[in-house]
This record gives sequence, C-alpha cells and structure tokens, in this order.
Amino acid sequence: MNFDYSETQSMIAQSIKDFAEKNIRPYIMEWDEAQTFPIPLFKKLGEMGFMGVLVPEELGGSGLGYHEYITVIEEISKVDPSVGLSVAAHNSLCTNHILAFGNDEQKKKWIPKLATGEHIGAWGLTEHGTGSDAGGMNTTAVKDGDYWIVNGSKNFITHGISGDIAVVIVRTGEKGDSRGMTAFVFEKGMQGFTSGKKANKLGMRASETAELFFDDCRIPDANRLGEVGEGFVQSMKILDGGRISIGALSLGIAKGAYEAALKYSKERHQFGKPICEFQGISFKLADMATEIEASELLLHKAAFLKNNNRNMTTLGAMSKMYSSEVCVRVANEAVQIHGGYGYTKDYPVEKFYRDSKLCTIGEGTTEIQKLVISRNILKD
Repeated sequence: MNFDYSETQSMIAQSIKDFAEKNIRPYIMEWDEAQTFPIPLFKKLGEMGFMGVLVPEELGGSGLGYHEYITVIEEISKVDPSVGLSVAAHNSLCTNHILAFGNDEQKKKWIPKLATGEHIGAWGLTEHGTGSDAGGMNTTAVKDGDYWIVNGSKNFITHGISGDIAVVIVRTGEKGDSRGMTAFVFEKGMQGFTSGKKANKLGMRASETAELFFDDCRIPDANRLGEVGEGFVQSMKILDGGRISIGALSLGIAKGAYEAALKYSKERHQFGKPICEFQGISFKLADMATEIEASELLLHKAAFLKNNNRNMTTLGAMSKMYSSEVCVRVANEAVQIHGGYGYTKDYPVEKFYRDSKLCTIGEGTTEIQKLVISRNILKD
C-alpha cells in the first residue's frame, strides 16, 4: 500500500488550487447570494480537463482514475462546495452513465462535448413523490414506432435548466418492477422537454437544481441507453461511483472548514493566549483531524476497488455515509470554534455549514447507505 499522492495527483491538486484561487474564491459569496450558476466557469474547467476526468483521451477526456477524480472534487470543494457538487454531478452521473452504458455511436455523439465542457450534463432519477423509492416513479415512456412518448416530471435535478444533455430514467414497465425502467438521453430543445423553476436552497446555492418536465415528449429509440428495462440496474451501478463523488465533496468541505477553524484558532486570542491552546478547542481540532483522515482513507479504498473493477457497493456506501456525516460534524464544530463570527457571512465556515447538509441527503440519504451496508454485510 502506498499512501503518498502520485505525481499526477500532486500536479492536479496544485493546478486546481491555483485555478480556484483565481477563478472561484473571489466570487463565492456573490454566486451564493444571487444563486448564480456560473456557466463560463465550467467552460474553463472543461478546457482544463476537469469536466471529463474519467473519460478516455480518445473521447476528449483526461483518461484518469478515481484517485485523481477524488483529488479534483476535494480540492474544488475546499474552496466552493457548490462548484464541486456540479463538477461531480456532471462527471459521475450524466457523463459516466453514457460512458458506461452507451454504444459506440452514442459515446462519439455526446461524450466529447461533455468531456470538454462544451455541454453541461444533467441526470434525472428523483421525482416529487419518489426519492429513495425510485421504483415507484410516475414518469412513463410508451413505444410509438421508432420513438417513445414520455410524460411526467423529475425533481431536484442538478443542471435541470442549464444542462444541454440529460440522462433520464423513466418507467417503461410496471410500477415497482426493477426491470420496468429504461434510461434515455434527452437533448435541450426537444419538443415537450422543458425545465421548471430553480429550487431556493439552504446551501449549494451556486449549483443549479431544478425540475424537468415531459409533456408528450417524442424521443427517438436511438437515444435509449442499453436495453429496455435496464434503467434501474444501470442507475444503481452509476450511484455506486456517485457515492465516491459525494464522499469526495464531503471530504473537501470537511478539510475547508477544518483549515479555516485551525487558522482562526491560532489567530483569536482570549485570556492572553490563542484559543487553540485551550483544551476545549484543541480537542475539537483533534477530533476533526482524525475523522477527516479516516474519511480520506475510506474514500481511497473505495476508489481502489472501483479502479480495479471490483465490487465496491459496500465500501462506496460506507465512504459516502461516513464522509458526509463527518463533514456535517466538522462544519458544525468549525462554526463553534469561530463563536459569533462563525455565524456571520464574513467568515467561510458559515457557508461550509450550510453546504454540508446536502451531502447526507443527495445521491442516497445516510439511512439508505446504512440499508445498503447492512444488507450486504448480512449476506456474508
């Protein structure tokens, strides 16, 4: 086992740090307050190869693995988790779904533009009445010759308004049947395919979240990913990798909040000395640092399994669950260490605190992760 960053990881980390300091940090609160989704920023990230981290070079991507991918998401999220979330959703959900289950023609058609950031990707599974219960979805597709007629809606879709391409899972069979769902690629401008209002959120406010609507939308069968009825199974496999994404996002938030708290604790003086010298504060920092270290190790073990095409469903769920819960605890303690200043928007921990909560909900709640883990360990 080698716990050192590879040369590639080190270069990526430094590249992202430099990019974020120049292109993200000056605008964090402006984007947050206005809920601005900064599309030009993602075009720049695409030019640097960060919108196609896992995509092979022959399809316009960077051709990297999951260890490097964690580094990308983590480093962005240490500065602005909203941007980290959008990069993660684009890479691991939309792009990766087409990459994993599309045929050669579909990959050549859509992947290069996604990998370079020319197109922004969305992914739709969740509906208003079906969060964790994806099998109960109401959005349907009915075959009509070489087309499908789609009706229904999706909710909480990252890039639901600005996305150029959306991989959407719809019901083509009976409700509740895990083999009754199919994945399709929808393109912006298709008749009957529209977006709803942007969600007004607690955190991650610069990452666009919106509804998708399908009103007698005609989509060609050529846009179907894989076989009819495979959509749910495909989604579960995609979410395995997606859990690494949210874990990396969580890790970045935790590190960002911890580093801000550590810095503040050394600068803030009370009773004649820095507050970090008080046991109450130093013990908080010790707990934070330990949990972050454990989170990072768990994530990279899941990445190792993913890179080697080994079953990582359990480790993926563990890393997502643990990392997301850690980032909430760390962000909470970072606010506490800052005291009253931590409750103001003048310091970064207030935003880390708001952003952190999404990580325990998105791409499978903590409770769902425990369900996945417990089912798998009880099989052994």
